[in-house]
Amino acid sequence: MKKNFAGKAKNKTFLGMFALMSATSVLLNSCNFKNEVNEKVNSQEHPTAEMVPRIDDENVDPDKRVIYLTFDDGPNQGTENLLRILNKRNVCATAFLVGKHTYGSKRQKDDFQLLKQSPLVELANHSFSHAHNKYTDFYKNAEAVVHDFDVAKDSLKLSDKIARTPGRNIWRLNNINVTDIKSSTAAANGLKNAGYKVIGWDLEWRPTHKMTLKGSHEAMLKKVDSIFLNDLEKTSRHLVFLTHDQYLRDTDSINELDLFIEKLQKSNKFVFRKISQYPKINEVLN
Repeated sequence: MKKNFAGKAKNKTFLGMFALMSATSVLLNSCNFKNEVNEKVNSQEHPTAEMVPRIDDENVDPDKRVIYLTFDDGPNQGTENLLRILNKRNVCATAFLVGKHTYGSKRQKDDFQLLKQSPLVELANHSFSHAHNKYTDFYKNAEAVVHDFDVAKDSLKLSDKIARTPGRNIWRLNNINVTDIKSSTAAANGLKNAGYKVIGWDLEWRPTHKMTLKGSHEAMLKKVDSIFLNDLEKTSRHLVFLTHDQYLRDTDSINELDLFIEKLQKSNKFVFRKISQYPKINEVLN
């Protein structure tokens, strides 16, 4: 697929030494800091697209790459562990929530409130039913899919229409149109026509059969480097990372994700953003 930004680094060995970002650039563009912006956001019900600066590709330091940490299916087992990691590393992320999970149990209700209250977390739509885990049937009815997302938007009180489809890596933005399983095309187009900005992912940290994170943080760091080096991200210099709250229930998985984020931060090669800051996401869909 043709890339959407021509600004690829000519030097494919960009993973070497990088110039330090200026202090001003860090404050404007990075989420992993504490300042007046976070304090103001913390006073709101939850962060929304309107509360983060709209930043296009040209505002990214040419020696940096942008990581969007996203977590699906919350609130769920592992949500509190995820929040502990984000708070420890002071890094932002986007939680794609399932509407019915916010009412599934008292703990899920409480975790939903914690997510809403965190200035580091942005909330987005991952459907109400999660397709009842019957994806093929779910995507056969485009109108029902749109209705399911509308119910989730209303129940979660989301102010924006940023969405991710359950069980599918689908993109519907003005500049990106990707459907991984073609039988889902009508439903994906229905979401776009309803005003939803559908975001998939570039890299997923998958689970073991025990539903824990599979592999090491070192392996995932190599995959991040490989994606940027080989121009595999959907938008130049921007990588959307996905994993799931429920994979963060055991000590090893928690530690691996923590180390993954820590080493990304310490490398000085990356900045972190919420998904509402993804290039062109806030443009009106055609």
